[in-house]
Amino acid sequence: MEVAGGADVADAIAQFSRRRQRGVCVLSGSGTVANVALRQPSAPGAVVALHGRFEILSLTGTFLPGPAPPGSTGLTVYLAGGQGQVVGGSVGGSLVAAGPVMVIASTFANATYERLPLEEEEEGTGPGGVGPGPLTGGPEQLMGAGGGNIPDPSALPIYNLPPNLMPNGGGQLGHDAFAWAHGRPSY
Repeated sequence: MEVAGGADVADAIAQFSRRRQRGVCVLSGSGTVANVALRQPSAPGAVVALHGRFEILSLTGTFLPGPAPPGSTGLTVYLAGGQGQVVGGSVGGSLVAAGPVMVIASTFANATYERLPLEEEEEGTGPGGVGPGPLTGGPEQLMGAGGGNIPDPSALPIYNLPPNLMPNGGGQLGHDAFAWAHGRPSY
């Protein structure tokens, strides 16, 4: 996403989320901002206003299209000032783009807000449910040799490849395939 100079970065992303009815996960951002208002953990509830131009070092956050409770949406930013100072915190007001700001984000259709942990009857894994129980048994069971709750890794698809494309038809590779891990290769 590109946020135009003069626009508030957080407001632009929030409007996009609401208008498109999509959840947004901000992964990073780059560009220059000015007139920044940040909430910092050292002063709970206080907003610090910073004037001047700052280069974005890190930009992360989430936006849900609503109705989402307060605190589930917002940005965290780390900025570099003109003399090399670094400041950061949660965006608590303006974050005005001083020029084009590029935002790398993922968007999600049907994004919902969930409270965790889920209630036992919703999970279906409590007593009488169909999910797995607690892990029990010795190390041989946990490693898959005794049929414990963790499957044998050789039976799992690697990178979602079907068994006919996996080496040895989906079985384990022979020990000679990993001989290089046990010592230095001969020249």
